[in-house]
Amino acid sequence: MGLIERTIKMTFATILAVIIASHLDLSYAISAGIIALLSVLDTRKSSLVIAKNRLLAFFLAFVVASLFFYTMGFSIIALALYLLVTIPLLYRWHLESGLVPITVLVTHLLAEKSIAFPILLNEFLLFIIGTGIALLFNTYMGSNEGKLDKYHKEVEDGLKAILFRFEQFLLEGQGQNEGQMIKELDQVLENALQLVYREQHNSLFQQTNYQVHYFEMRRNQNRLLNQMAVNLNKVTNQSRESILLSHLFHETACQLSEENSALTLIEDIEQLLEVFRQRDLPQSRQEFEDRAILFQLLQELERFIDYKVAFYQDYNQL
Repeated sequence: MGLIERTIKMTFATILAVIIASHLDLSYAISAGIIALLSVLDTRKSSLVIAKNRLLAFFLAFVVASLFFYTMGFSIIALALYLLVTIPLLYRWHLESGLVPITVLVTHLLAEKSIAFPILLNEFLLFIIGTGIALLFNTYMGSNEGKLDKYHKEVEDGLKAILFRFEQFLLEGQGQNEGQMIKELDQVLENALQLVYREQHNSLFQQTNYQVHYFEMRRNQNRLLNQMAVNLNKVTNQSRESILLSHLFHETACQLSEENSALTLIEDIEQLLEVFRQRDLPQSRQEFEDRAILFQLLQELERFIDYKVAFYQDYNQL
């Protein structure tokens, strides 16, 4: 939820709750607005969970408060005992989100010096109005489709740039990669996943895991690129294998798009593996080490592509 949307929701929910409570001639009508203000949250699911927890906290707190006020009178000592008992109970049952707003309502009993049914009903209606108005406002959540589309493009452009950079390192035979592009892309992916998880929590009755799985797949690929970057720094000589592998990085970058199945890349990798197998054995220790690094890079690239193939097969409706 953006700052503007949050501000509008909180303002109108607070004012509307106060107006309704005042129209019903409830005492302490402003408290309904405060409860509404505290109940406007980032997602629909979190709003429902908090509303449920606060409802349970309401009944628990008022039973405890009524018991102490009835037996000890309407005094600060009774209020202190109420807090000493209620606070650990709410935390024990994970209902602590209701502690502050419900305690505000409990203090009304102290001010009225009464636990008569009309007073208790007044407090319950204040709670219901504030919470209900907040839930009503939270049924609307602005669409983040535009942001997600932007993240899709940013992630794919970032992966392509890294793969093309890897191609250049292999062709030059002297990779000096500090992984800065990978770190920057990792942050983009983290931001994208935070957004899609929040969107997922806004889908109460119908939700898709597509966006979550997509960005998780890209994050796994980026982590593999980070491993590849370490090995690329060890490639110091150009060879036939490094040139062939660079072409495969190039093709991978070209076929990176969300809609591409990447199946042809698996075939290309198998062909390159066969080339590795048919080559003459290394004649020197340096040649052996270089070829071992290139072989490891090829295997990592295969895993990189496998992530995309598995994702495509799960969502082949694309």
